[in-house]
Amino acid sequence: MTASFSLRRPAFLYSILLATGMAIVVGTALGFQYIGGYIPCALCLMQRQPYYYGIPIVIIGALASAIGLPNWIGRTFLLAGGMLMVVGAGMGIYHTGVEWHFWAGPATCSTTASSMSQNAGDLLTELNTIKGPSCTDAALRVLGLSFAGWNVIASILLAALAFIGVRRSA
Repeated sequence: MTASFSLRRPAFLYSILLATGMAIVVGTALGFQYIGGYIPCALCLMQRQPYYYGIPIVIIGALASAIGLPNWIGRTFLLAGGMLMVVGAGMGIYHTGVEWHFWAGPATCSTTASSMSQNAGDLLTELNTIKGPSCTDAALRVLGLSFAGWNVIASILLAALAFIGVRRSA
């Protein structure tokens, strides 16, 4: 069996689609943070981790498929990306439940977000004491869903894309 370079293998195509979708979702969250000024809570930051881990994993799988490594390698990386999106959906469901007060959030979620002073001498002290906004308060709702709710939808769609890609590249 010889390895050959191919960009038409299903595992490659689905991996690229998944990595692009993941980058768009996490990029949107970062845009709302840095451009829109929405400060993420502890659970919001935690929900980004499956994307941060998943993007490079899926890209490695795409590269493995593109250079012609055995098909199971690309499929395994694609499956791992899909599983990370399932984890991301679970985290989003948990966070949404915290926002709707179905259950309590973790102790790491603060109850208030205070602003930092302009005194440079107090900066290090404030960095250790100021926490992000509460996980129980949605910063923004669009069509009735918070960022966490939209993350659930995005994660489920991306997981479905990954699992379809695994199946089609068999």
